Amino acid sequence: MKISEKGINFLIKEEGERLKAYKCAAGVWTIGIGHTGKDVKEGMVITKEKSREFLKSDLNRFEKAVDTNIKIELEQYQFDALVSLAFNIGIGNFSKSTLVKKINANAPIEEIEFQFKQWRLAGGKPILLPRRKREARLYRGGRYE
Repeated sequence: MKISEKGINFLIKEEGERLKAYKCAAGVWTIGIGHTGKDVKEGMVITKEKSREFLKSDLNRFEKAVDTNIKIELEQYQFDALVSLAFNIGIGNFSKSTLVKKINANAPIEEIEFQFKQWRLAGGKPILLPRRKREARLYRGGRYE
């Protein structure tokens, strides 16, 4: 699957977009829409077009991670919610998460929502809980907030 246009807009709203490199709450150099990597350096400045190029490239990896790890059929909004989560927590964390195991086991939605909320920390602080709640609501019922 591919993330929908609504899913991309949801992700951009959650990540924000900054055209000058900054250190995120976890202390990682970031630019654009949550883009990280060896190519992001202190003082770096990009255009909005370059930000969207990074996003398009990054999304391919996260879409593949969701496709590879989730063994059940998903609704588009569920896929979008999982791409948003994987984008934020990383492919390694996503792949070995209890959330993935619960989804693949067809666990009750309450257990799946609970697992979304376990990924609430950034830099040791629970600052991601509001985002996780929005992703869980999107996963449950397609509410793109």
